Amino acid sequence: MNNQPALIRRSVLSLSALYIFRMLGLFMVLPILMVLGEDYAEATPFLLGIALGAYGLTQSLFQLPMGMLSDKLGRKPIIIVGLILFALGSIVAALAESVWGLILGRALQGAGAIAAATMALLTDLTPDEHRTKAMAAIGVSIGIAFAVALVLGPVISGFAGLSGVFWFTSILAMVGLFIVVVLVPSPDSTFASRDTIPTSTLLTTVLSNAELHRLNFGVFALHCLLTVMFVAIPGLLLDGLDIDVKHHWWVYLPMLASAFIVMVPLVIIAEKQRKIKGVFLGAVATVVAAQPLLGWSFSLPWIAVAVLWVFFVAFNVLEATLPSLMSKLAPIGTKGTASGVYSTCQFLGAFAGGVVGGYLQQSFGPMGVFTFSAIIGGLWLVVALPMRPPKFLSSILVALGDKNFADIEPELRKLDGVHDVLLSTEEATAYLKVDSKVFNRNSLQTLGLR
Repeated sequence: MNNQPALIRRSVLSLSALYIFRMLGLFMVLPILMVLGEDYAEATPFLLGIALGAYGLTQSLFQLPMGMLSDKLGRKPIIIVGLILFALGSIVAALAESVWGLILGRALQGAGAIAAATMALLTDLTPDEHRTKAMAAIGVSIGIAFAVALVLGPVISGFAGLSGVFWFTSILAMVGLFIVVVLVPSPDSTFASRDTIPTSTLLTTVLSNAELHRLNFGVFALHCLLTVMFVAIPGLLLDGLDIDVKHHWWVYLPMLASAFIVMVPLVIIAEKQRKIKGVFLGAVATVVAAQPLLGWSFSLPWIAVAVLWVFFVAFNVLEATLPSLMSKLAPIGTKGTASGVYSTCQFLGAFAGGVVGGYLQQSFGPMGVFTFSAIIGGLWLVVALPMRPPKFLSSILVALGDKNFADIEPELRKLDGVHDVLLSTEEATAYLKVDSKVFNRNSLQTLGLR
């Protein structure tokens, strides 16, 4: 494959843009659905909660299978099918006149689960030495999409309603299709790496890892809490602060922008100074403490907004550190499968948050919602506290060609900074866990590798 800088740059920028347009469509309804959905036939807070979280259920069901199918049918065809499903779901939701149509549309949106296939395509298009930066660019694009969506959703709904938001989402899906077909380069070959694509044979290894269980429960809890909050918070802004839905972005924009600024140095401390466990547990404790405070301050809306800002600082820190922890703690050669299970738990959390949050809002009001959030957050803190500090190791993939496996493994283990080695005969590759501060990739040249 041609690895010229221009091709790498085009690949990363186009796939980052794809993520932005795709995630914008999913996130835009978060701040408005619970309020504007009340106008739909048969709508109740419980059913609207299901509509809010329905995409998470189908995302979790299809995430692993679609990633594996991309190995057999190709990355782009699977991504195109996923975007078409997303567009169809958006159109169904836009035409809906009852809450059941909203639920069906949101479920169809989620069925277009393309995250694993997209990350695999990124791997096909970028060389190993640029992979970390490419993945970071994708992570930043998701964060941008979330922030922009919380502003754009209320603005569009102000003149086009909830159906207008879904029509706009369908247009975003079409833009995504254009990006995939026209702008994203086609790889010369598809490489099914264990570190990028879920593998069914590795599920047992991943599911039996106690440290990954902590992280999987953590991402489940985090996205459960996020969705639960958007069951109750829009009502707080509407009733407590008397801010019309179309102007809710007045609150979200400065809150998210300033929270991001505060988050950045905390993530730098976690990664650069290798204090990730302390920063992570501090953020979890902050999220947990915010839940009862939100419930208590619901009658004091500006205090609740201040607490919500603190929550978003901690949320942003956790969104950045959880994937990093997952990558560090995944057993060698299992990162693709570990990522697939992690994503499945993330979307299941969003579904659970919508369903349970909607029921509690209908039955007990905001206090019931935030009591549940405090319980889930407390359980997460209990689960997270015993985690062992991760080793700051990176994954390196080395093509072995026709090297003799029996001879090359001990030589790889002798290299400075190499902590573990896994050879894959079917891929003719070696997976290395290395300390990036010690390991020098040029040392591979002494073994006739690169």
